[in-house]
Amino acid sequence: MTPVDFWTTCSANNIVIDKAQVDALKRYHDELLYWNKKVNMISRKDEENVWERHILHSLTLMKYVTFPQKARVLDVGTGGGLPGLPIKIARPDLKMLLVDSIRKKTSMTDMFAQHTGLKDITVLNTRAEDLAGEPHYQHAFDVIISRAVAKVDLLIDWVYPMMKPNAICAFLKGGDLSEEIAEAVANHPGLSVQEIQIEMFGIPWFVEDQKKVVLCRFA
Repeated sequence: MTPVDFWTTCSANNIVIDKAQVDALKRYHDELLYWNKKVNMISRKDEENVWERHILHSLTLMKYVTFPQKARVLDVGTGGGLPGLPIKIARPDLKMLLVDSIRKKTSMTDMFAQHTGLKDITVLNTRAEDLAGEPHYQHAFDVIISRAVAKVDLLIDWVYPMMKPNAICAFLKGGDLSEEIAEAVANHPGLSVQEIQIEMFGIPWFVEDQKKVVLCRFA
């Protein structure tokens, strides 16, 4: 997939970005590939599919999740900046905090973030459960996102103290999630969970690999 193909696919799926944002995503794409040879942030077998399976996958959240203007967003287990960094590039109004427990990954992601030139983007080397214990971050976030980090039940355990009233969690996951969703609902009274199959016009991979968005809210 070329940057032009990527832009066309986004447009076909009502994900609105401009040329400057595509250029910023291209820079991120190239840096991610370059540094991945030194610091393993994505699977080596996926290096030829970064546009589709990492950047576009991240931006599918914009199709299924409402991010309020200037919302505070937390990306848990961001790794090399996914999904938070592509979303921040596409929605520069968001106040984005990216966290990961692996220092070498947060060092790289912090560099990527600085190269975007965007404001209100912070990268921290910490665990979500430790962040939740800091008063500054309690009830602080409107949207909490994550990609293939942990089971829904565990993610909710970590992030619940940081959710604002009416906050939404949007987790990118795959496969049969029925058991882990049932576990999360059973262990968290008031939790409602919506499982959405990602469908992107022109990209059958999302359906073939059962890629899904899991939306979690508390009543």
